[in-house]
Amino acid sequence: MKKKFAALVITAAMAAATLAGCGSSSSQAPADAPASAETTDNTAASAAETTDTTASATEEAAPTADKMTGDISILTREDGSGTRGAFVELMGIEVKNDAGEKEDMTTPDAGVTNSTEVMLSTVAGNPQAIGYVSLGALNDTVKAVQIEGVDATADNVSNGTYTVSRPFNIATLDTVSDSAKDFIGYILSADGQAIIEENGYIAIAKDAEPYSGSGATEKVVVGGSSSVSPVMEKLKEAYVAVNPSADIEIQTSDSTTGMNDTAAGTCDIGMASRELKDTELAAGLTNTVIANDGIAVIVNKENPITNLTKDQVMNIYTGNVTAWDDITEE
Repeated sequence: MKKKFAALVITAAMAAATLAGCGSSSSQAPADAPASAETTDNTAASAAETTDTTASATEEAAPTADKMTGDISILTREDGSGTRGAFVELMGIEVKNDAGEKEDMTTPDAGVTNSTEVMLSTVAGNPQAIGYVSLGALNDTVKAVQIEGVDATADNVSNGTYTVSRPFNIATLDTVSDSAKDFIGYILSADGQAIIEENGYIAIAKDAEPYSGSGATEKVVVGGSSSVSPVMEKLKEAYVAVNPSADIEIQTSDSTTGMNDTAAGTCDIGMASRELKDTELAAGLTNTVIANDGIAVIVNKENPITNLTKDQVMNIYTGNVTAWDDITEE
């Protein structure tokens, strides 16, 4: 009996030891133990499958050397933008409806940017994007395409071969302060027109006389177009260098806001990157052209396309063409 009891105790102890070993960390294979052949093969196959899938997706998304594929990401400016107003008119995107009123036919799928800077940065960050900016604001973060085979340059705007262009206007009421008159005189002088040309715009008074004003003594508020404001900032800097006591404040918004604020008397000078509307002229505003400017159609630098026709741009912006695959360079 004692022997049987002892045997049972030993057997129980051995079973307990076995169970304890299965549940402890000491039962795990050493860190440097080789994986089984089956595990290694499965891991390698899984990695190969992932690599192939990633490569396939990358190859599908990337443009070829001479062709862009995928959906077009259309970008436009906000309502009230003078650049938008001029662009839709020049590209045939604006049409007259049955009532004889002008109607902007830009597709509602277009993304809206509220300034030149946002337009540039958005196109620069999106390989599928197309947009448009003032030629004078163009930089090397994006690519300007040819229109009808003509490069978007100041020289081509001047000689009339690049036809996507518009005037830069300033507007005032009949009652203008002497300080505002003096600043306007500087803008239209040989000195001011030289600043305009130096910044990539087209001067309108190449035979202008040198500035000979008396200098501003009162604050002058200039407001409006975000396309005009970059060159207006340069004009302000040069003017203040000549007249250190001048106080010129520039408020950047859009052409329509600039015209409304000037008509309301909250701005001394309004900026518009388009022609003034009949309603704005009827409100008592007088416009003065200070420069001419082109509108550059821009794409991402990864996009291999180099030339578009006006009809192609119109069809893109009205939503008739939605994929880069459907664009053929002529």
